Amino acid sequence: MSAEVVPVLSTGIGSWPGADVEDAVKIAFAEAPDLPYLPELPARGPHAGLVGRSTALLAGLAFDLQPAGWRLTDASSRDHRAARSTLRSDLDVLEEQAQDYAGPYKISVAGPWTLAATLERPRGDRVLADSGARREVVQSLAEGLSDLVTELARRLPGLDLRVQLDEPLLPAVMRGEVPTASGFSRHRVVDLPALSGAVEHVVERLAGTPVVVHCCAAGAPVDLLRRAGVAAVSLDLDQLVPADWDALGTGVEQGLDLWLGALPTDRAAGADEVARRTLAPLRALGLEPGPLSEHLVLTPACGLAGATVRGAVQALRTVRTAAGIVTDQLAD
Repeated sequence: MSAEVVPVLSTGIGSWPGADVEDAVKIAFAEAPDLPYLPELPARGPHAGLVGRSTALLAGLAFDLQPAGWRLTDASSRDHRAARSTLRSDLDVLEEQAQDYAGPYKISVAGPWTLAATLERPRGDRVLADSGARREVVQSLAEGLSDLVTELARRLPGLDLRVQLDEPLLPAVMRGEVPTASGFSRHRVVDLPALSGAVEHVVERLAGTPVVVHCCAAGAPVDLLRRAGVAAVSLDLDQLVPADWDALGTGVEQGLDLWLGALPTDRAAGADEVARRTLAPLRALGLEPGPLSEHLVLTPACGLAGATVRGAVQALRTVRTAAGIVTDQLAD
């Protein structure tokens, strides 16, 4: 292998099938050793899904679970208390399993714009509709994540943390496609400085902890995220268009890491196919193999909660094997 090509890494996205968090944490360490992560197990209930777990992190805010989703309230409901208790329990499990671990580790939470497009204000409709409420959620998220990073550094000082912001709704927010509560209209497009500023605020509050933005929808704003200071973007390969690849090439040249969701989660694919899918567009960028390998991480396209545990384990093994194949091909 060429000395200038480093091994391409692999990891998972976050969501995981089943309800056994201890088993899921063990699997993440065993099957994603390059970058293990704290799994999210939505099968345990809404309090353990992406948004529910995220409400447990939001500092100084209380929520209730309504038929339309999570709503801001004056006092935490039983469901919100369950979200907080479940997160505490998950962190206890992680602390027990990671006592002897030192190295990179990833935690994930819903990003500011997915939260704004999902959470409801006390009187109804989305937080997205109110700039003051949006600002409050962004500040609460940044503060809660900072507190979590501090807590994990105390519990497990060997962890080299990365924070992943899951932003599946960011493109819809950008395009003005998020429906209002009535369903008869759409929320207005948010201007670009506000879109960037929310992400930038979280990045600045977590200074020293790399932030990754994951988006498995089409239209992720690569340039905007790079300018906001994120360390990496995590994208579904099948959602990328030529303009995205141009932005990614520029980003990688400027130090942005690319976490490429090259393993489809809606059909079977072997490691050789995943490697081919990865290499074809990357080679077209014309980047030097050495710098490219330093900035590349392979992942499944999305979370794995919809798979069986056996299938999810196989997915992590497939991207890990594919990463080795890509490394060898780049070194040739």
